[in-house]
Amino acid sequence: MSKIRFFFLLIFYFGLLSCNQKTENISSEKNLKEEINVSKVNSKDEIEGTYTDSGDCNISLIISKIKNDYQYVFKTSVRTLKGKATYSHSSSGENYLTLEGIQWDEYEGDISNENENDSIPPKELEIPVGIDALYVKDTLTIQNYGNAMNSYTKISECGLKYIQLIKK
Repeated sequence: MSKIRFFFLLIFYFGLLSCNQKTENISSEKNLKEEINVSKVNSKDEIEGTYTDSGDCNISLIISKIKNDYQYVFKTSVRTLKGKATYSHSSSGENYLTLEGIQWDEYEGDISNENENDSIPPKELEIPVGIDALYVKDTLTIQNYGNAMNSYTKISECGLKYIQLIKK
């Protein structure tokens, strides 16, 4: 009888032990999710500041938060633009800042099939508005122009393919 009692006590003990481990795993998963959410909020708040290019383009960007919205002042050697900035996350987890209201300087769209059907006149393309910048740590990166398949220039004052604006 004592062997049976010992056996049941042993099973009961392991059952309690396994339940306790599951509780610890659930609480550690919850803490990890909370840390990820806090880091997203913190990175969003840290986007405020003054960014300048490290090259010869003489570009500066000031991001400020007014109430719940972000605003920008974008300066080049030729122009100064102001508007709303939108912070977002892609499905792959990348962070982006969109400078709304800035019209691209040139846009020819997809020109890969340009010579295939010369009898059809080219349609007038709308020039896109809004410049996206990839946000990683203290750096905003703008792809400034496209390639032979998709021809565009966002900021003609700068000849760099990738404009990197680094937070001061």
